[in-house]
Amino acid sequence: MRVVVVGQGYVGLPLAIRAAEVGHQVIGYDVDTRRVKSLAAGESYVEDVSSERLARALARGTYRPSELARDCGGFDVAVVTVPTPLQDGAPDLRYIEESAHTLARFLRPGATVILESTTYPGTTEELFAPILEDGSGLTAGADFHLGYSPERIDPGNTVWGFQQTPKVVSGVDARSLKAVESFYGDLVDTTVPVRSPKEAELAKLLENTFRHVNIALVNEIAMFARHLDIDVWQAIEAASSKPFGFMKFTPGPGVGGHCLPIDPSYLNWRVQRELGQNFRFVELANDINNHMPEYVTRRVIDALNAKRRSVNGSKVLLLGLAYKKNTGDARESPAVRIAQLLLDMGAKVRAADPHVVESIKVDARLVRVEPTRKELAAADVVVLLTDHDSFDYQMVTEHASFVLDCRNRVSGPTVEVL
Repeated sequence: MRVVVVGQGYVGLPLAIRAAEVGHQVIGYDVDTRRVKSLAAGESYVEDVSSERLARALARGTYRPSELARDCGGFDVAVVTVPTPLQDGAPDLRYIEESAHTLARFLRPGATVILESTTYPGTTEELFAPILEDGSGLTAGADFHLGYSPERIDPGNTVWGFQQTPKVVSGVDARSLKAVESFYGDLVDTTVPVRSPKEAELAKLLENTFRHVNIALVNEIAMFARHLDIDVWQAIEAASSKPFGFMKFTPGPGVGGHCLPIDPSYLNWRVQRELGQNFRFVELANDINNHMPEYVTRRVIDALNAKRRSVNGSKVLLLGLAYKKNTGDARESPAVRIAQLLLDMGAKVRAADPHVVESIKVDARLVRVEPTRKELAAADVVVLLTDHDSFDYQMVTEHASFVLDCRNRVSGPTVEVL
């Protein structure tokens, strides 16, 4: 089939390459010309798709990146994987809307359109479908198939990749569900059909809200445990020995990526708008997790005070800018917020991250460095924010005078854990 994947980021590119590998003719459509040029040159910027794998798809002619809307024409299946950020606390769905307007121009009877972007329950049927129908003159269900299938990409996960992770699928009617399930059935090992797009949309938000709330729980416990002189990391390990009724979550400097800082707020927004009520668990989790960068910054200040040094003028080395280990994804990363807070206080902040190569929005005063012995020894405080496996942790403990470890990765007399 001729397949169009709108958006070639962390979600869209793995999907597009997998579809090309099973034999579909795939157009990877993205309005970012820099991305398209990189992909056309066989250079991948997504960890889950190696440049070698991308090059093979290009060489076979089953995958072609494009920034031209006209290349979306003639599709049998179109999948939308564009970002859905928050704007002043409300869902920003302009990228979904723009994608729908583009696809509507080329929509034909019998084609299938699938939304994968994370959003609030009701988006597929109440927003996405009307734009497709108005622009094409066709009716969802009767003339073309329409469904929703939430993305479950976990960047850097070598066990549960796109193919191995069960795919939730839905359709606006029985024929749409069959078409959506058939498409993904060739790409993944397992599909999980649900009654309608609303259940599929809610499933995605439920998954991420579950993680968000439980991370907030252990973050708050970690803050209390320190003042109670309790090793929270040991307590978590002990609790995780229980083979039932417990799932291990660990503290950290905050939450990042598209999912946790944003997705639960979509559900909260929908509940407030439709029911006039607040989703209190989400609001509480947001409050705790969003303030973890401030807590980490206070811990840095406390460490400097113990040395009788002011944060103003002190040298701070941050290890890791990505929100997650072994990835280059710095979207909504708490490390960026921590760097900004310390810079605003006058600290001389340097950061090392071998994975983050794309430009991220950080104060120009932040200096990117390699985590060398000299850099480690020169820092008044080293803050481990992202525990990439590529860091030399023995070198860190040997040469750093003080380490604030937010990931419980190192130990020693100069190390203090979160």
